[in-house]
Amino acid sequence: MTTGLAAVALAAALAVPAQAKGDARPPRWELKETGTDVRFRGLAAVSRTHAWLAGSAGTVLRTGDGGRTWRNVSPPGAQDLQFRDIEAFDARRAVVLAIGEGEASRVYRTDDGGATWTESFRNTDPRAFYDCLTFFDPRHGLAMSDPVDGRFRILSTEDGGRSWKVLPNEGMPPALEGEAGFAASGQCLVGSGPRDVWLATGGAARARVLHSADRGLTWTVADTPVPAGDPARGVFALAFRDRKHGIAVGGDYRADQPSPRAAATTGDAGRAWTTAAQPPPAYRSGVAWLPHSRTTALAVGPTGTDLTTDGGRTWRTVDTGSYDTVDCTPDRGCWAAGERGRAARLEK
Repeated sequence: MTTGLAAVALAAALAVPAQAKGDARPPRWELKETGTDVRFRGLAAVSRTHAWLAGSAGTVLRTGDGGRTWRNVSPPGAQDLQFRDIEAFDARRAVVLAIGEGEASRVYRTDDGGATWTESFRNTDPRAFYDCLTFFDPRHGLAMSDPVDGRFRILSTEDGGRSWKVLPNEGMPPALEGEAGFAASGQCLVGSGPRDVWLATGGAARARVLHSADRGLTWTVADTPVPAGDPARGVFALAFRDRKHGIAVGGDYRADQPSPRAAATTGDAGRAWTTAAQPPPAYRSGVAWLPHSRTTALAVGPTGTDLTTDGGRTWRTVDTGSYDTVDCTPDRGCWAAGERGRAARLEK
């Protein structure tokens, strides 16, 4: 639970209305029983009442009552797949990504709240391994694969995920040796606005962020100060509140390894990144800006949740529960999900 001065800071940052006199209980993560023990690394928050979860064993859950109940809407026959990312347009329309080598990487779409699903993409290239997807609007979206032929591969849709095509790679910079994305939270590929998208990497000598301003046709690349140099290290998640201001989090996902400099910020669309003056104390796999705030964000990982109120320059731990991913909505609905079926909503 959130306690002490950090909790007070969180309450102020969220601008939560005062409760009854004498009730100083701060906002906190409130666990929502999902009825399963699978790991949820995919999360799509639609509102305070509606959210989608995607996880291991081909599991997709949906709630329409703020997490009081969850409906299992998993695609039939998907029990051997690992869902790591889900993007939802509303309570009925969603696109989910399964990761893995070759045909394990797939995309499914539903238009009826998960009652039925259509498989819209199945990877047939054994060299490809898809990690994340993102949408600019209900029609235009991208998915990314680890490098094929020395460059990250980008998949594009113009019909809301009903069909996909591989984009030409001439505008993609060469990948570093060992460089890849991390399918840890569905946030290694994120967009902001109608055309801008960023891709986070790790595993190589340097952790980098790639940026495209034309929906994935051409890219620029920048080094970040987040440590890399090992397959377990790098940038795991990105969040942009507009096309210029972003936060990167990551570190070393191994529990017995330290994660110094596990967060960085940019104010120029990702051309340059600056280490957080006071970073999170450990590896973080997910990050989200709080709604209607220019300075406040949450980062989550297996050892806790951290809060920044100064745009990512300094972070403080406000909860010690384990979460892999986090997402917030304009109506101040913030959700988190993770291992052992954990799902939570930020409550007053």
